[in-house]
Amino acid sequence: MSTWRDLPLLGAPLPLARIDADAMLVDLPAGATPTARLRYVDADDLLVSWVWDHQRSSPRMSVVPRSRVAPVLDQLARALPSPLPGESGLQALQRALTNGVLLDVEREQELAALLTPALVPQQLAAELNAFAQAGARPHLRVQLSPSTAQVPWELMGTEGDERALDLVDVSVLLPATLRNAPARAVSPWSPGAPIAAVLDPVVPGFSATGELGSVLGPVDAGSPLAAMVEGWGARRRPADPGSPAEAFRRTDAARLALAEAVTDAGRLVYVGHVTSSTHALDARMHLSDGPDAPGTTPAIGSHRPYSAAEIALGGEGLAPLRAPNRVALIACDSGTDLRFAEPMGLVAAFVHRGAEYVTATRWTLPTEAGLRRLVPALGDRAEGMLTEAIIAVDAAHDTADPVAALGAWQRGQRGAWTETGDPRHSPIIWGAFATAWAPAPVVTG
Repeated sequence: MSTWRDLPLLGAPLPLARIDADAMLVDLPAGATPTARLRYVDADDLLVSWVWDHQRSSPRMSVVPRSRVAPVLDQLARALPSPLPGESGLQALQRALTNGVLLDVEREQELAALLTPALVPQQLAAELNAFAQAGARPHLRVQLSPSTAQVPWELMGTEGDERALDLVDVSVLLPATLRNAPARAVSPWSPGAPIAAVLDPVVPGFSATGELGSVLGPVDAGSPLAAMVEGWGARRRPADPGSPAEAFRRTDAARLALAEAVTDAGRLVYVGHVTSSTHALDARMHLSDGPDAPGTTPAIGSHRPYSAAEIALGGEGLAPLRAPNRVALIACDSGTDLRFAEPMGLVAAFVHRGAEYVTATRWTLPTEAGLRRLVPALGDRAEGMLTEAIIAVDAAHDTADPVAALGAWQRGQRGAWTETGDPRHSPIIWGAFATAWAPAPVVTG
């Protein structure tokens, strides 16, 4: 039986060291998935609260001493390829990839084992054990705090080499004031809906090998990525007679073209660059816009980025964007919202404008060229690592439950990683992805 580790107590002893599975199943409707909203709040210490949807009258809370969690979070930050204070992007990649923890299976498992007792209260662990004993697979909707925002909750160590994603489904929980805003209307979804695609767009003023250059490199007609686009068929937006390979590195993938493409789309797939700033609303997508593009985000030379503020609120001569039901942001640090005290970044902007599911990344995504150059054990075998993730996210967004579908792919990668230690299956890429789920609020009365 898979179980969570026996965790040391956080704070004062709890009245229940073990929780009966029957107690956790009380009031759970037949066939329903046990679902909890789990929140982390930064104070002098770390506050953790959670409540199960079927037992809303019994919220739980725990306090984690900052002295307990801070050293583990520091270790995690040093393992990730996102820049630490004073580091350049290249220096961060060299640190994380050349001899990185996430590319060494033993050290990565040690880090996962440290994260669990630091961030999972004993009572929550006991409740998850109870569900596991009952054969139930819970769904945890997790709202992280700024200090914990990059924690890959799915990679928490449980029993042996298993992880949280082996026992639960995990999604990102955005603030209730955003999810339940009276003006928010969730866009409709139907299988076979059109797909708006922005795939490695050319950014004006930047060469293919420059700072905002090509993420994917040349995409051949017979490649898996071209096959993915070909599989979309007539669903692709913008619709044009070009070949599937010509959907990549377009020079006309600008904000107004995107606004037109999403008019009737059920999904958006963006593969490209995202950069963040000092506040979440200034998180930026880099499309093919020149400096004369409408909006208020300052131009960078011959290019005007497209900010979260412009997506959510519009700008000078620019209307807010209509977001489709599912949005995939496959770009470095595209899911940084919760790192800020006001978590209104790109994920929140798309949710505000109608998205129900937004998949984004917690940290910098290394390109296949970077992996090939900086990870000695990979070499040419790095080819396809990012491609496989893009295809997996795309496939997950075409299912009824993108959270569960993406989690299933990640579990397969986890199994290959811990069984073989092959860096091709390292969580450096697949562990970066998380999906925010924000369904339309249920109106009662």
